[in-house]
Amino acid sequence: MGEKRSNHTVYNVNYHFVWCPKYRHAILEPIKDSLEVSFRNVCDEYGYEILSLHISPDHVHLFLSAHPKHAPSEIVRTVKSITAREMWEQHEPFLEDYLWGGGFWEESYYVGTAGNVSTDTIEQYIGRAEHV
Repeated sequence: MGEKRSNHTVYNVNYHFVWCPKYRHAILEPIKDSLEVSFRNVCDEYGYEILSLHISPDHVHLFLSAHPKHAPSEIVRTVKSITAREMWEQHEPFLEDYLWGGGFWEESYYVGTAGNVSTDTIEQYIGRAEHV
């Protein structure tokens, strides 16, 4: 981690996002591998750098760095909408037993900012949060 550069900007903007699938169903474990691939593809396509990703059965922790031109609400909307569509395309028979109406993620989410924090610190925080 550290400062990044673009044409006219030097920045170190990091976000910690947490969100759940609809109804907080514990459905992510069986689709974890394809969900992780989807997260990584979306972030690569949009220029978000994943610093840490943890997929629990009923929620996701995503710690990433993004250019300051991207609002946190834009980032989470993009990642959630694309991953939801891809999970329905790949796992519809499994998901329709738990979800209906095409939804996948809850609308709500948590976002926190973290400037110059190490990935190890975030991993320790996520590990503690898992036991709460």
